[in-house]
Amino acid sequence: MADWRMPDLTGRTAVVTGANSGIGLPTAAGLARRGARVVLASRDPGAGAAAVERVRTLAPRAEVETLPLDLADLAAVRAFAAAVTDRYDGLDLLINNAGVAMTPRRLTKDGFELQFGTNHLGHFALTGLLLPLLLARPGARVVTVSSDAHPSGRIDFADLALERGYGRASAYARSKLANLLFTFELQRRAEAAGVDLLAAATHPGFNATRIGRLGPLTGVVAAILRVLASPPEKGALVSLYAATSPDVRGGDYFGPGPERLEPADQARDAETARRLWQVSRELTGVDFAPLEETAVRG
Repeated sequence: MADWRMPDLTGRTAVVTGANSGIGLPTAAGLARRGARVVLASRDPGAGAAAVERVRTLAPRAEVETLPLDLADLAAVRAFAAAVTDRYDGLDLLINNAGVAMTPRRLTKDGFELQFGTNHLGHFALTGLLLPLLLARPGARVVTVSSDAHPSGRIDFADLALERGYGRASAYARSKLANLLFTFELQRRAEAAGVDLLAAATHPGFNATRIGRLGPLTGVVAAILRVLASPPEKGALVSLYAATSPDVRGGDYFGPGPERLEPADQARDAETARRLWQVSRELTGVDFAPLEETAVRG
């Protein structure tokens, strides 16, 4: 892995969610520098436009554009997917990078708990809506950013809205566990259906962008964390590796290094993953039709 160098991506098309800040911006810039056409998905159109200009300063010849995407609003997710479908005839890379963390209990526009609704359901719906474009390109990849917080996550299907108890950290961990369950189930279904699609997940490490997500911090604590935190570019490197390295296998999970990680046991629970997939389909109304024609077992 230490000898890895990102290949030429000329002719490839990529979508990066949350591309206007955090690790999303250097992820998009890294792809653009290697020749990919990149769609920067951003909730804030102004921030998206500023990110496009930033990428162009780093990669003057880059083919980049921004489109609005609010993962906490399924209508907005559908509108984004429709816009991408109108512009492109295929999609090589989808990097599900955006997310919220450690928020007070709030609901999305569709009534889902915010962290679960944004981090998991929004990306689940987006992936399903863009699936025809992904399957139009050989070797397309879906990379979803998870976290090492996932081992403490638990999926209570009887209380997905967390009405009986809410903790900022536990809700975040649940959403990151859902990211992994989704990734592994997506890979299982792709293999069962015989389609050329690779799904992988990442843990970007503790980056400077995450400090503000940890709630109120004293000046001294914040300063110490800034020293300990990695720059966003280091977190982006893991996503870029998962998106482009020839050594990546379907269902891989990578952390800083990049190095291949083994997720917690509950992330590999196929029965939970199947149930989460079905519930997510029902909640979002998004049908992964090409992957639903083959029953998936174990």
